[in-house]
Amino acid sequence: MEDIERDWNTPVAKAGIAAKSSVIVRVGMLDLGAGTGSFRVREMMHRIAYPLGVHVRADVNLTDIEASCTDGRGRITEVVDLPTTGVNTERIWLLEHFADWFNVHLGEESIYHAKPTVSEELVDQLGSPASRKSAMRAVKEARRERKAEQTQELLDEAVSGAQSAAAQGLADKGLKGVVGVAAVGVVGLADEDEHVENAQSGSARSSDAHSTFHGIHSHTAGNADSAPAATAGATSSPRRRVHRPPKGRYAQHFDHVGADVFPAGGSGITVGQVHDRLDLIERRRPLYSPLFSGFGAAVACAGFVFLLGGGPYDMIGAFVGAGIGQFLRRLLFARRLNQFFVTFICVAAAALACVGTLRLIGLLDPVALQHDTAYIGAMLFVIPGFPLITGGLDIAKIDFPSGIQRVAYTLSIILMATLAGWMVATIVHLNPQGFEPLGLSLWSDDLLRLAAAFAGVWGFSVLFNSPQRMCFTAASIGAITDTLRLTITDFGVPPEAAAFIGALLSGLLASAWRSSVRRGLLPPHLGYPRICLTVPSIVIMVPGLYMYQAMFHLGQFDTQSALNWGFRAFMVILCLPVGLAMARVLTDKSWRYDI
Repeated sequence: MEDIERDWNTPVAKAGIAAKSSVIVRVGMLDLGAGTGSFRVREMMHRIAYPLGVHVRADVNLTDIEASCTDGRGRITEVVDLPTTGVNTERIWLLEHFADWFNVHLGEESIYHAKPTVSEELVDQLGSPASRKSAMRAVKEARRERKAEQTQELLDEAVSGAQSAAAQGLADKGLKGVVGVAAVGVVGLADEDEHVENAQSGSARSSDAHSTFHGIHSHTAGNADSAPAATAGATSSPRRRVHRPPKGRYAQHFDHVGADVFPAGGSGITVGQVHDRLDLIERRRPLYSPLFSGFGAAVACAGFVFLLGGGPYDMIGAFVGAGIGQFLRRLLFARRLNQFFVTFICVAAAALACVGTLRLIGLLDPVALQHDTAYIGAMLFVIPGFPLITGGLDIAKIDFPSGIQRVAYTLSIILMATLAGWMVATIVHLNPQGFEPLGLSLWSDDLLRLAAAFAGVWGFSVLFNSPQRMCFTAASIGAITDTLRLTITDFGVPPEAAAFIGALLSGLLASAWRSSVRRGLLPPHLGYPRICLTVPSIVIMVPGLYMYQAMFHLGQFDTQSALNWGFRAFMVILCLPVGLAMARVLTDKSWRYDI
């Protein structure tokens, strides 16, 4: 800590290994706490370490990082532990911009965005009050203010230029009058005395004086023209040198060590300035209040129930139950209570609220009393889709410790949720047998599925703290892929194969979206990390109904039915990360080859 404090105001590129390591490991810790997989955490840490000339060897698990950093002169090992895990896609997105901001300031090229100014503006505006609700709104307001200032400066320059031109014109007229009077006086004297030589001499003096005036005028005009050019040359940024790392094993990690200047002409941001930016990212409040988060969960679960085959009464019950459950979960998490305890309490509350709502509706329409399966949809908001998918992706990257831990965490949360749902069903004497067919035509069913999938993915994106533009982007991808999955299932494709196709298409569409942004076909502020688009779009494909049916039959000691539903759920869950991994292999060279 003393070494970091000593280098607090030192440019980070020239700081000691302790200060550099504090930045690298903290970025990894923030990314891990946002719910992303270990492969992305390592990638982010390497992106921060490279311009610092530091080599990092990191072991990343579900809630801890052990990283060893060396710059060729010193070596330090840091271990950080997180008290819990969660999901925050906005933080994942901001850290991508931070990494670009960091690299550009140290003279490297941006990776996340083709235009580095996008990341620079976003990170620089994180401290403004407008960014508390929307970071992009703060950027837009800053752009408007900057444009207004530039317009005012141009107007001021135009006014001052007009005044200078008027003054110069008056000066030119006055000097020409003086020269003219002198010439007339000389010619008059020559005519009066009738001396030709004096007249010629006076004409010569007049010509010399006129030439002198033109010389003065030309010199003044030359200075006036050259001044803006000199100013422009002084304010324009120097041309950035192309960085070419030396060849050799691990040479790219140490090519900046011992340099007297910043790499590739970068600026000298200090260690304190870097940590200040990370403080702004870490201390950002959630984008949505507990009430709006509950509304997002209600919309997501209502859409989920329709996709499972539920009708209007089922959707109403799931809407009320999931909304109350998620609202309660946000309040309990704010008190830092244990995740498993909170999951059990909130699922029980959601199931009871759903059953109570249907019983109240049953007073008016007794048909609502027959909907015993709706409460399963009310508890699907607790499905840990992010650790489930990222765990599968970690295993695909041969990172078994992190992948197995994430899968085990997912199964533990699902076990607590299904156990709470089973206990509620036992207490209130429910017997879920599935949803009744709605009898819709093919086209109307597909259109309603499209709308329900869009609403469901949007709701899950809200739960993951995604900005609204990111929510709508993920919802658009999810609406296409999930509707396709259900449609081909109706035509006889096995649910497991349909889940694989849906996840594969989600990954391809997310990659196409990112590529369109980088090529300028879409606005640069719409460039989001693939994982922030793909995971919400396929969470709605997770077979929550299968998993609960397995637990329900297990509670009834019907082991054969429990194993049947359990293995069906396992196969679908297995196909989802495999589909995403295949999409990454097809579109990303770092996944295509083992390097």
